[in-house]
Amino acid sequence: MAYPAQIRIPATYMRGGTSKGVFFRLADLPARCQVPGEARDRLLMRVIGSPDPYGAHIDGMGGATSSTSKCVILSKSTRPDHDVDYLYGQVAIDKPFVDWSGNCGNLSTAAGAFAIHAGLIDPARVMRDGICTVRIWQANIGKTIIAHVPVTDGQVQETGDFELDGVTFPSAEIVLEFLDPSDDGASGGSMFPTGQLIDVLDVPGVGRLAATLITSGIPTVFVEAEALGYTGTELRETINTDPAALAKFEAIRVAGALRMGLIHKPEEAAVRQHTPKIAFVAPPRDYVASNGRLIKASEIDLNVRALSMGKLHHAMMGTAAVAIATAAAIPGTLVNRAAGGGMRESVRFGHPSGTLRVGATVEQVNGEWIVRKAVMSRSARILMEGWVRVPADAF
Repeated sequence: MAYPAQIRIPATYMRGGTSKGVFFRLADLPARCQVPGEARDRLLMRVIGSPDPYGAHIDGMGGATSSTSKCVILSKSTRPDHDVDYLYGQVAIDKPFVDWSGNCGNLSTAAGAFAIHAGLIDPARVMRDGICTVRIWQANIGKTIIAHVPVTDGQVQETGDFELDGVTFPSAEIVLEFLDPSDDGASGGSMFPTGQLIDVLDVPGVGRLAATLITSGIPTVFVEAEALGYTGTELRETINTDPAALAKFEAIRVAGALRMGLIHKPEEAAVRQHTPKIAFVAPPRDYVASNGRLIKASEIDLNVRALSMGKLHHAMMGTAAVAIATAAAIPGTLVNRAAGGGMRESVRFGHPSGTLRVGATVEQVNGEWIVRKAVMSRSARILMEGWVRVPADAF
């Protein structure tokens, strides 16, 4: 019996922030994968190594976590005043689907750097030394991201002394601006889909639970750690080795998704794992981060722990960081309460790997809160480049 040979596709494996994924130029994909549909999804799943019942991604490029099961497709932008269109796919680990419902804030950092690496930016705009501003159209959610990428000798500068908690080695700093990051289109333009800063959810198996539901950065359900019996200082192992805890958080996420109008029936949440996120917040408190470093309460404004694709994240998703900063800036939300209340333009929060500072510019217009911009610093680096190989009949 004859078996099809493998084909090879130009690809780049990159770290962006505390995530990593496989990056493609749209034009390099097989023709039938250059458009949305089953062929594209099957290709990306095969690249990552999903679905994998062993949960290990041995036969693919994925790392068997939500932070490492990602693919990105970039092309020159078709939109005015933008350089590139950036499409992000979150590949499920043990199930056969790709979630296109949201963005990855961490890989947004790498998208700006990759755009220059891949020749998608007009060479005349890439100076010899300085900061190259890349205007990115985030195609999943229809938003603009501006990446300020350092350039040395006409190439992206990847090494440097910028340290990011959750990343082992220092790199060059890339500043990201998320413009008008609220609303993914599901809430009629409102940052708070229900019109409330705090809702009460009826969660099966949990009961009535206060929650802040927000769409800034990425749709997110915030709850108080204390209400669930936690301190907000938990590390991955505490949550991810507790099936009952994971089931509880998924039930809360589903209840939030229903209230936000992101899904219409609970079972729809199974194929929308990427959004909304679920996070629990608490006032500042000393804890030991996953690398053994003591994080003092005096260093932070609050503690936040967030789950992605059903597991507690090892650090913090970039898009969820935007949601945290926005909610922290608005008096009356659960996040703002945990941070001590009042108006603020930035917040530093503790997460399992350390701390992160994010700025947010908010204002109230006709009684409704609007976020104009969120800003954070991340880093990105090429890990490997060349070709990825997949069986010709995989898609």
